[in-house]
Amino acid sequence: MVRWIPYAFVRISLFFMLGIWAAVYYPGIVDLVYITIGFISLIAIYGLITVCFWQKRFKIFGPQLKFAAGLVGLSAVFIGGFINVLMCTDTRKDDHLINLEEPIRFSKVVITSGAVEKTNSWKLEAEVQTIRTGNDWRNAEGKILLYLPKKDFPDAYAYGDVLILKRAPQRIAPPANPEEFDYQRFMSFKNFYHQQFVRKEEVKKIGSQPSSWIDYYALICRTWADNALKKNISGQREQGLVSALVLGVTDGLDNELLSAYKATGTMHILAVSGLHVAIVYGLVLLLLRPLNKLKYGPWVIAVVSILALWTYAFITGLSPSVLRAVTMFSFVALAKPTRQRTNIYNTLAASAFCILLYDPYLLMSVGFQLSYLAVLGIVYIQPLLYNLWEPSHRWIDEIWKISSVSIAAQLATFSLGLFYFHQFPNYFLLSNLIVIPASFVVLILGLAVLALGFIQPVGIALGFILEWVIKILNIVVFAIEDIPFSLIENLYITAFQCWLLIGILIAILLLIETRKFKWVITTASLIIVFSFVQWYHFQSDVNIQKITVYNVPGHSAMEFTDCGQTYFVADSALTADTGKIGFHILPHRVKLGVFNAVNFTDDLQRTFNGCRLMTWKGKSVLQVYDPSYSLPDYI
Repeated sequence: MVRWIPYAFVRISLFFMLGIWAAVYYPGIVDLVYITIGFISLIAIYGLITVCFWQKRFKIFGPQLKFAAGLVGLSAVFIGGFINVLMCTDTRKDDHLINLEEPIRFSKVVITSGAVEKTNSWKLEAEVQTIRTGNDWRNAEGKILLYLPKKDFPDAYAYGDVLILKRAPQRIAPPANPEEFDYQRFMSFKNFYHQQFVRKEEVKKIGSQPSSWIDYYALICRTWADNALKKNISGQREQGLVSALVLGVTDGLDNELLSAYKATGTMHILAVSGLHVAIVYGLVLLLLRPLNKLKYGPWVIAVVSILALWTYAFITGLSPSVLRAVTMFSFVALAKPTRQRTNIYNTLAASAFCILLYDPYLLMSVGFQLSYLAVLGIVYIQPLLYNLWEPSHRWIDEIWKISSVSIAAQLATFSLGLFYFHQFPNYFLLSNLIVIPASFVVLILGLAVLALGFIQPVGIALGFILEWVIKILNIVVFAIEDIPFSLIENLYITAFQCWLLIGILIAILLLIETRKFKWVITTASLIIVFSFVQWYHFQSDVNIQKITVYNVPGHSAMEFTDCGQTYFVADSALTADTGKIGFHILPHRVKLGVFNAVNFTDDLQRTFNGCRLMTWKGKSVLQVYDPSYSLPDYI
């Protein structure tokens, strides 16, 4: 039987998350004024119940008062999560850009991020300070994504630069094709609703005014660290990978490298997150182990660990993924000296609560979801797996430890991986068995280069070793990718099926834990429901005939789909552009269960002057691509 009493913060965090979820999907269900009154009322009732509970004359109603206090308190936490989302939604402010009716002629903005390098442009984040609609300037709020073409801007603007922009920013467009990634919704969770493509003559820098000096110096520190690493490593691909592994800077990674790490299930090492912070934390614990013998040694270790973690976060530029991981491990480090009064689940729940209190929309972040599920899997599932076998040899035992960690994390994140990425890396166990120790070596060597690189001979030697470790790591990753059936792709499940898979995993774990037959029934029932939903998907989405006309800027594209096979009609430039195919078209193919995509054959089409006539399944489709088109009279 699961006892909830030791997991107080787990309950609080779960109800807080439920409140956030309700506000994200149903923000207008209750007015903020009424829900705030309800929240204050619940707090008052909770205080009254608590006072009654401690009064001797009400001792007889102790259990009932305790239950009522819990119910009222958790309801208040739920509403608190709801209110937190509304308070953190910028569009509720009257002076937000989205609420303005007059056209904007000029805007004054400040850059709030480092530049992200794209193929042909720079991407920057900015916050609006004032706008000009008529002849006067007035205050306004709103976050904007700025895109600067490299032909006009060889170098991007820096964090804190204040700019005057001409023209009004545009709303971020919703997805133009079925199943296409909803970038508008994704950015709305970060309070970005507008973007602007800026030309050289439409912008003028008027000064520098960083909104946060901590972020300003953190970005300077990350730039210094990135240059220090690249200075001691020669290969371009190796430079990009070490920057990603050590600092989380992914601008230098090419598509081929990203594809290889994706296919082998090792993408998690290319963005500084929980694994990297765990390595830094483990290294600090190893170095400070002798202090455990002192009276206050555990507290000294906790303080030094937290300082080391936040120093590392500062070096990496205080990116959201690093802040999330460092906050999580800071709570773990702080709880270690008091291990008799805490448990890891409460610690993790407390860190999640604090993170979501600061930014409730992080609950919708894929990184947040995967990070906490992976850690929960490692904490709960890994010991169960590891105890199934006790290797007699030390090295085999170490290999089994890494393997059990990989399996536990994969099991915990399996459902989300299918839902978000529609794929499964078959050789994740083999690749992680090599990549995780290698990433440990790369991170330690990278930090050593940063610490000792000012001594030129030492920096050159460490850089040489680091470069060859990365080369060998890449060779192994590409070799695993080339193994047949390394990746199962185009796996489609709905959000409901994702929850069903999570429920199946939980039911199986509870079956192992309790050995009760009711969990067998629960598991079987969930599997049956999952199978029925999958059957319905095949009947309604896969086993059909469908014509789709895509909206791809600058291109034309159509598909004729018949029970998993599709005939593709597009211009040659789009056919050769795998990036645009993957973004605009592939998501719909995944839902349609397409297993074979071929170009439209000549026997199904006829080309005339400025147009094309296609016949398929008794339907005739005329595609006109020239205003001066003409058809024969008999058609």
